[in-house]
Amino acid sequence: MRPDFTPSTELYPFESRWFDSTSGRVHYVDEGTGAPLLLLHGNPTWSFLYRHLIRRLRGSFRCVAVDYPGFGLSDRPAGYGYTPSDHARVIGQLVDHLALDGLIVMGHDWGGPIGATVAGARSERIAGLVWGNTSLWPANRPFRVFSAAASTRPLRWAILNRNVLVERVLPLRMRRDLSDAEMEHYRAVQPTPASRIGVAEFPRQMVAASPWFAQLSREVPQKLGSVRTLITWPMRDFEYPAKTFLPRLQSMFSDVQTVQLPVAGHFPQEDAPDEIAEAIRARFS
Repeated sequence: MRPDFTPSTELYPFESRWFDSTSGRVHYVDEGTGAPLLLLHGNPTWSFLYRHLIRRLRGSFRCVAVDYPGFGLSDRPAGYGYTPSDHARVIGQLVDHLALDGLIVMGHDWGGPIGATVAGARSERIAGLVWGNTSLWPANRPFRVFSAAASTRPLRWAILNRNVLVERVLPLRMRRDLSDAEMEHYRAVQPTPASRIGVAEFPRQMVAASPWFAQLSREVPQKLGSVRTLITWPMRDFEYPAKTFLPRLQSMFSDVQTVQLPVAGHFPQEDAPDEIAEAIRARFS
């Protein structure tokens, strides 16, 4: 099962492509030429989040943006776990299928740990890392509190039946107003409670995936610590405050540059695409 939705060719002028993973059909776009750049989204978004960056970077990079199972235009497979490790396994299959060598991995929010897992398992093929606001270690207390609250029956019901993460939370965490058409693209890919299972599972995984995060926090410095790294950090993201998260992320890498995005919120791909694209070109072109 996947959403019956066709993106606007004006807002999302990319050819949809499909990969038959072992867990179901996965949607992705593959635009441009140059070094491959894998673009990984967080919750509750999909590859549409990266449309501005793809437009700006496809002249210099091969931009591959994928929807996890349960997100965007990908399948909602029966029996799929919707855990971050499940998503990393599927994305890894796509990376191998496309033979992406000399790969630059970009992730923010959940795309960070998922991307780090994919990259760590293929470290000899990784040429660069781009992190946004993310964490690669077990949840701190505020995240554990949020995870517990979002996992209660009333809030999980609201996520599934009222789509509150898209309708309420997503626009509040951006510094600019989305157009009605842009909001519809985030809304229409998850039109029913059954299509939002993946969205509802991520909050629970903040705590449930603690052993996976603990392993990741040990392996990233060992396997990826010397990889050329760029951090583009939104300074108005109050979920991932820079004071708390940025120094720890920086400390995991020896060859790291950081670009602060002073006016961007939790979704910097929407708020500051020009600054992010310029930083990526400067670091990796």
